[in-house]
Amino acid sequence: MHLHDFWFLLIAVLWTGYFFLEGFDFGVGILTRLLARDERERRVLINTIGPVWDGNEVWLLTAGGATFAAFPNWYATLFSGFYLPLLLILVCLIVRGVAFEYRGKRDDERWRRNWGTAIFWCSLLPAFLWGVAFGNIVRGVKIDQHMEYAGDVWDLLNPYALLGGLVTLVLFTFHGAVFTALKTLGDIRERARRTALGLGALTAVLALGFLSWTQADHGDAWSLAAMIVAVAALLGALGCNQLGREGWAFVLSGVTIVAAVAMLFLSLYPDVMPSTLNPAWSLTVSNASASPYTLKIMTWVAGIMTPVVLLYQGWTYWVFRRRIGVQNIPA
Repeated sequence: MHLHDFWFLLIAVLWTGYFFLEGFDFGVGILTRLLARDERERRVLINTIGPVWDGNEVWLLTAGGATFAAFPNWYATLFSGFYLPLLLILVCLIVRGVAFEYRGKRDDERWRRNWGTAIFWCSLLPAFLWGVAFGNIVRGVKIDQHMEYAGDVWDLLNPYALLGGLVTLVLFTFHGAVFTALKTLGDIRERARRTALGLGALTAVLALGFLSWTQADHGDAWSLAAMIVAVAALLGALGCNQLGREGWAFVLSGVTIVAAVAMLFLSLYPDVMPSTLNPAWSLTVSNASASPYTLKIMTWVAGIMTPVVLLYQGWTYWVFRRRIGVQNIPA
């Protein structure tokens, strides 16, 4: 395996980890408006992700940094062509982080309501826009012979990408509902399970359509295998949710995300951004990568630092593993 192939694989793993972890806290942020009935229940939901949401975003920073260093041409074309949606995602992530920190700083109902609205919308929009972005990456965009994006923002709003956005939005919300059922007690836990059932059924319909479309246009035997795993895991998550096995339901909803993202990267390889103008102008793992020496140094750094990050995050989840309910929230 060449180093550029290894780094394509590693970047795929980083994006998969990001969507697995940030997916459920986007979902919880959306559910603060859809599931919680009063202020104490909203505080329960926010507290389930309070210790971990910022650590989950480390995966995004690492994925973006790895793309910049390992595939500079990919990074340049992606961030220039997708400038507006990526800027909107960045603004949402900033406002969302501020909202988590500022929401409880003043004992005022309007203050909390406004920051709660920010949490909802700044969770919903990135959950949708990430699906639109990756849908366009897999489908291909207008890239010219100079490796530059030649389209505009309206070219990104095509049916395939918009369907991808709906899939990630509903899938992340389902993932968040399953996580809420796993981390809470009492009535909110039961309502989270019922909400997850409806969301899971809707996810199954949308995801089957999107993944089948992807397989028909870009897939091979490997991507088909990943698609089968994703669909089977989603059905398994629904079954476990119905049986009250929240731990297994969460694991399987996570496997659904992992397999779906793996299918997208398998459908993409060896391209990193296909060109719809001329296949010869597509960005690939070879023509978009950094020098072999750069990739070699990065491999040594990643080998040392990656276990440290994984151990730290695992320890954080272990420390904050207990369930909480409204009885744990002061009136």
